[in-house]
Amino acid sequence: MKKTITFILTILASVALAQDYAFKVLASKGNNEIKANGAWMPLKTGASLRTGDELKLASNGYIGLVHKKGQPLEIKTPGSYPVVQLESQVNSGTGILSKYADFILSNATPEAKKNRLSATGAVDRGEYHAIKIALPEHAGIYHNVASVGWSGDNIKSPFIVTVLNMFDEELALYETEQTSIQLDLNDAKFAKENAVLIEVKSKGDQNQKSKRHMIKKLAAADQAGIQKSLTEINLVVQDETALNSLILASFYEQNKLYIDAIGAYEDAIRLAPDVSAYQESYTDFLMRNGLR
Repeated sequence: MKKTITFILTILASVALAQDYAFKVLASKGNNEIKANGAWMPLKTGASLRTGDELKLASNGYIGLVHKKGQPLEIKTPGSYPVVQLESQVNSGTGILSKYADFILSNATPEAKKNRLSATGAVDRGEYHAIKIALPEHAGIYHNVASVGWSGDNIKSPFIVTVLNMFDEELALYETEQTSIQLDLNDAKFAKENAVLIEVKSKGDQNQKSKRHMIKKLAAADQAGIQKSLTEINLVVQDETALNSLILASFYEQNKLYIDAIGAYEDAIRLAPDVSAYQESYTDFLMRNGLR
């Protein structure tokens, strides 16, 4: 009996120790360091910071942290930062962001990345399409502006993008030199449509084309549910920062709103273009969802 009690107490102590952290590192750029147990060592993405630790931000460095209660914090000014001091700068938050931060970190582990790399050799035995749109074939959208990107081996621009309704009637036609386009579903041409179809072709050879992909507006009840969650999240992530955009991308992905997630990842990259962690997170997102 004593041995059983001792074993249980040991397990509980281990769990408590694992949860005894102040921040987790979501992104890091530069030769940043952490001082733990009296010794300085390189700071790595995914690291847990405890109250007694200290951070050192290198010149031209960047650190993106999330507090254990969910409050995000960016550090951009070089210098040393006791973790206890950083804790005093954040509100307790609602805790709603913790699961999204954990989702980001779980997908950034070496094992998760290794599994995705091994999966890229899978063979698509379906109909061949020279152009690949980086969206699921059927995708819901919360916001009404969709960023649609595509790729194609050795296919030269310009491209023709056709938007159709569900009866195959053409709603709009665009020509672009780029490999992406922004589609505003609030536009009068699409406002009455609950869903549209997108197809991309090479202008020079229209046999080189993509599959048709459907973008569907959310039903009113689903829209209201997402809005409620976003209202809670926005109480914590009020500012437009790369870190906040990354957390929003995680929220959208977990709700299978991949188009909205793409927009949030692109915002993160735009807001911190020199922090490779955000581009890597975007690439990982595309890979794990079969969009690249």
